[in-house]
Amino acid sequence: MNKMIKNTCILTVITLVAGCLLGLVYEVTKAPIAKAKEADKQAAYQKVLLEADSFEAYADFDEQAAASILQDAGYDADITEVAQAMDNNGSVIGYVISVTSHEAYAGDLSLSVGILNDGTVKGVEMLSISETAGLGMKADESEFKDQFKDKNVEKFTYTKNGEKGDDKIDAISGATITTNAVTNAVDSALVYFQNTFQNELGGMINE
Repeated sequence: MNKMIKNTCILTVITLVAGCLLGLVYEVTKAPIAKAKEADKQAAYQKVLLEADSFEAYADFDEQAAASILQDAGYDADITEVAQAMDNNGSVIGYVISVTSHEAYAGDLSLSVGILNDGTVKGVEMLSISETAGLGMKADESEFKDQFKDKNVEKFTYTKNGEKGDDKIDAISGATITTNAVTNAVDSALVYFQNTFQNELGGMINE
């Protein structure tokens, strides 16, 4: 009985010490990890909006309002994050809008879209994608993503017959579902931008 109590006490002490050490490690590494994540995020933003000098979170982002905008527009996606893109004078020149689509073949896919104040899409970068290798994964290749680049349109649609136009995206052969998911995700970012920022920016320009 005494031996059992002794062993229990030893295990309790070991557990407490281990817990304290883990807590200490977490506190020591928390700041560097957060800094690294922020650096990765800034690098990802830079890829989709090269014209910007820096980025910061859009303080007035309302997740529920964003969900309502997408629902009204008929998109099965979520706006997960919005960042303002600034030039070297600190003026806002556009936005980076991150979207998660629920329409992909293998589940959700996430991407970021860089949009200038005039509505021009400057880049699309995948944040998370797990589609079929050699098919849907081609959505993460420049040949596909660059179709959205430098286009100023109300929305994009994909085509299987090579139809031309700034708003037309050539579908990935054998991966129509993925093509549709990515196109709708980019359109989700556009409709959020148009409803949240474009009217305000239009008023500023007219003044």
